[in-house]
Amino acid sequence: MVKYAQNELFSITDFTKQIGSVVASIKGHSLEKIGILKNNKLEAVVISTDEYERLKAFEEEFDLAEHTQTYKMIQERKNTPLSEYVSSEDMAKKFNIDLDNL
Repeated sequence: MVKYAQNELFSITDFTKQIGSVVASIKGHSLEKIGILKNNKLEAVVISTDEYERLKAFEEEFDLAEHTQTYKMIQERKNTPLSEYVSSEDMAKKFNIDLDNL
């Protein structure tokens, strides 16, 4: 869970009144983020474009790593001899699954 300092939390009303200075503080890196509260519940977070782009790049790298891992697993499975395959019926029996009720 992300923690917020007291100066990083704004009610939606205060945020709309101070949007110019708040955005300037984020852009100038005197604030890393701000949380916007509605009825004392966190509704949104405002971050700098630099931080957003960094997070998006990280997300893309993570997705690529996940796809690479899946690709490698598929390639490894291609090398599995057919004699080692297990039928869906055998797997269902092993785990007490009634295929007719699926």
